[in-house]
Amino acid sequence: MSPSQHPSASSDAGVATMHDDGALAGSDGPGSPDANGTSGGRTTDPAGAGRATRRKGSVELRRSQATVPQSDNMLLDADDSGGFTRTDPWRVLRIQSEFVEGFGTLADLGPAISVFGSARTERDSSYYAIGEEVGRRLVESGYAVITGGGPGAMEAANKGACEAGGTSVGLGIELPFEQGMNEWVDLGINFRYFFARKTMFVKYASGFVVLPGGFGTLDELFEAMTLVQTGKGDLLPDRADRCGLLAPAGRVDRRHPARRGHRVPAGPLTAAAGGHR
Repeated sequence: MSPSQHPSASSDAGVATMHDDGALAGSDGPGSPDANGTSGGRTTDPAGAGRATRRKGSVELRRSQATVPQSDNMLLDADDSGGFTRTDPWRVLRIQSEFVEGFGTLADLGPAISVFGSARTERDSSYYAIGEEVGRRLVESGYAVITGGGPGAMEAANKGACEAGGTSVGLGIELPFEQGMNEWVDLGINFRYFFARKTMFVKYASGFVVLPGGFGTLDELFEAMTLVQTGKGDLLPDRADRCGLLAPAGRVDRRHPARRGHRVPAGPLTAAAGGHR
């Protein structure tokens, strides 16, 4: 072999030469990114201390962190194939999927009112009857009804909406003690995370009706009130009833210009606000 043919020699600038360790000069060497953008090996710390450096996508690992297994190694590890599903990055994907599912399902819902109330309201209770009337009157006024999809006051509002021929929506939540989606829900979505569910209550509602309930009902009410108080939402009627609940006969539709200023009929709605006098 002539000198000009030897792999370690080249007369042209930019031509790679072969070193004894098999790496090509002018290339990134064994630490260059693979097709997935992850490092195929370790590189040397540019500080000159000889410390190992590993890159995993956009993340750079040094010193003790450089011993973390590569992504492909973890993906192909059959001994811990379910471990990744218990990590925060996986949960982020789950959370994202809940928002995508909710937004996609409810995008064409149209004018709607969210109705909050206790899951433990008995069917023979006067509040249950009020909930049914709330659902019916909202549908007659041109609104879909959104509830938490559970039993009690939520079921009552869904029942009233369904029997009136309107759209009855339930946004369920994964809990160890709830009975699941009630039978009067026509369009139901189940959530793992409260904050994703509460976003749907607010995003697709033109207003709220609050029936007697417990901590969950208060949480949903104060979610809406906080958005109004901080200037992030304009979803509540104008005046408050003396008992501390909002007068539901006020203007509720702020999101649909053609219905702006529309009023929900008074009657059972106002009666519901007087429940705790």
